[in-house]
Amino acid sequence: MTRSPERRDISELEALKALAHPRRQRILRELEAGGPATSASLARALALNTGATSYHLRELARHGFVEDFVDPDAHGRERWWRAVRRDLRFPPRSEQSQEVRPVVDELNRLAFAADLEEYRDAQNVTEAEGGMDVPYSRGTIHVTPAELTEFFEEYIALLNRYKRTGPLPAEARAMQTRFLAFPTPPGLRDKGESGATEPGTEPGATEP
Repeated sequence: MTRSPERRDISELEALKALAHPRRQRILRELEAGGPATSASLARALALNTGATSYHLRELARHGFVEDFVDPDAHGRERWWRAVRRDLRFPPRSEQSQEVRPVVDELNRLAFAADLEEYRDAQNVTEAEGGMDVPYSRGTIHVTPAELTEFFEEYIALLNRYKRTGPLPAEARAMQTRFLAFPTPPGLRDKGESGATEPGTEPGATEP
């Protein structure tokens, strides 16, 4: 296991805009899952234009989201890139300005749409093709704002325990993990214990 990545709070509008771009989101996801790559190999993997991919990489690097990677086996003048390991934090919605809020909303919309598409794809990959069982859980908890913050930080700490950057075990796979919590809609909230369900007990769910 590796040490926890450095925390980075992002509130600058230009940095947020750099992230809220569909192609840059795809590039980052590819680098995070597949490791260092060149602009050419990224373009091939994502079916993008090489020149445009290089531009997006430079923009991501300008805001500190990717960085140069020195590959001792690189050929000629190949330029390799890797995702910067950071614990990225965005401003809470209650603290977002009128300019920042739509950018963060678009960033989240792109991320959620990609997550759903990739989750559906993962469900359809057979074991012979490298697929594996994908755990899924839904649940309801009753917490104060302070407790929710504590719950989130404990989740991040657990996630960081399993992040690796060095040699991987033979059976290790890149797994996408997500955390989402939101207030129960009116009409269902504040039912206390009588309306609560245990995590992982809803139809179709499995234990996390």
